[in-house]
Amino acid sequence: MKHCAYIGLGANLPSPAGSPQQTLCQAIDGLAAAGQVTAHSHLYRTEPLGFESQPPFVNAVAQLDTDLEPRPLLDFLLALERRYGRNRTLDPPNGPRTLDLDLLLVDEQTVASERLTLPHPGLAVRRFVLVPLAEIAPDLCIPGLPGTVNDLLAALPNVGPNRQEAVRRIG
Repeated sequence: MKHCAYIGLGANLPSPAGSPQQTLCQAIDGLAAAGQVTAHSHLYRTEPLGFESQPPFVNAVAQLDTDLEPRPLLDFLLALERRYGRNRTLDPPNGPRTLDLDLLLVDEQTVASERLTLPHPGLAVRRFVLVPLAEIAPDLCIPGLPGTVNDLLAALPNVGPNRQEAVRRIG
């Protein structure tokens, strides 16, 4: 059975692939090993959220049609992160990273386990996720949340690292 998954991508440190921009472009290509990338956003330069004394991030969102169920897809994404130098057990939470792949949504599924929560719990409050997601799926409804991706984006407060100027398209 085919599933439609949305994956958030981010990086703010160089990886074996090169700059964060080069890493995200290669990672988007690498998603094809799990299915067909049917859409992806432009790249966005974003300010760090939470742990703010680190370099700016580059973020994007990709849509993937895949035969993988959510947990095997998560395993695939974590393995892809490791290929680009990410070590989730050693890296500080919300700290600098070579590649971050977040499974945002899979179809209209909801999952709540120790390893995986769908929809991603931070999706509705992170401009760096909603802006690229709105670029490729503005009318998408998120299970358990009111309205569309565009509605969620419009409802965000325009302050701090979540302000509109903190997320700028770069490519």
